[in-house]
Amino acid sequence: MTASSKVGAVVITMGNRPDELRALLDSVAGQDGAPVEVVVVGNGSPVPDVPEGVRTIELPENLGIPGGRNVGIEAFGPGGRDVDILLFLDDDGLLARKDTAELCREAFAADPRLGIVSFRIADPVTGETQRRHVPRLRASDPMRSSRVTTFLGGANAVRTKVFAEVGGLPDEFFYAHEETDLAWRALDAGWMIDYRSDMVLNHPTTAPSRHAVYHRMVARNRVWLARRNLPALLVPVYLGVWMLLTLLRRPSRPALKAWFGGFREGWRTPCGPRRPMRWRTVWRLTRLGRPPVI
Repeated sequence: MTASSKVGAVVITMGNRPDELRALLDSVAGQDGAPVEVVVVGNGSPVPDVPEGVRTIELPENLGIPGGRNVGIEAFGPGGRDVDILLFLDDDGLLARKDTAELCREAFAADPRLGIVSFRIADPVTGETQRRHVPRLRASDPMRSSRVTTFLGGANAVRTKVFAEVGGLPDEFFYAHEETDLAWRALDAGWMIDYRSDMVLNHPTTAPSRHAVYHRMVARNRVWLARRNLPALLVPVYLGVWMLLTLLRRPSRPALKAWFGGFREGWRTPCGPRRPMRWRTVWRLTRLGRPPVI
């Protein structure tokens, strides 16, 4: 890969934020260097008016976040092979700088084992980056870039060779933890992931629990994530730790009921193919600061 690598972008929309979507697309069009080819996927909804040159795909039903993004990937050829790098951007975000695409090209060109870059998400008014948006345990300093073990789904760049090697996002997850599933598979294949504080997506501060299905999906997909990817010995440890952490956060009674319902669902339903990571990948995750039990 070179500094002139071809960059594409996938944006998922539900069609309910046309002004924010237009602002995002304008920020992508304003990037330095070669133009970024953009595909907007209407996930079960019509796509609002977009600038000339932006491709659109309207799905007849909502396939969920990973399903919609996978459709966007395939719009660039099987596994996204028609481009070298794909950006994934939330439709209510905004690229804060004009050199983000160029920084991505440079980062992937400089490190042949770099597979994924996670951007910093900052509130457009306050400039604040929430701790949950820094994909590592030591999240107190969002301005520190580092190697990490997962990434943020709506603000990232992926080398398309990763998809060719390990596959796309897990369609069945619909919402929550699909990024970590891909990240673990990529790490197991030898790729690395970086968090970059200088690659910024402005995005309003929100709480993920605003989604009605949040607690159920988070719990169900946490179980699926473990069942799909962890060595058998680590599955009960990982899930036991997360159950304890959930209880310590003292969620409301309805939230806890939904969480345990999702947890049971995760055990009782198919989770897709099981490909447990190698123990050397467990060690790599541990060295990177996040062993796969936390």
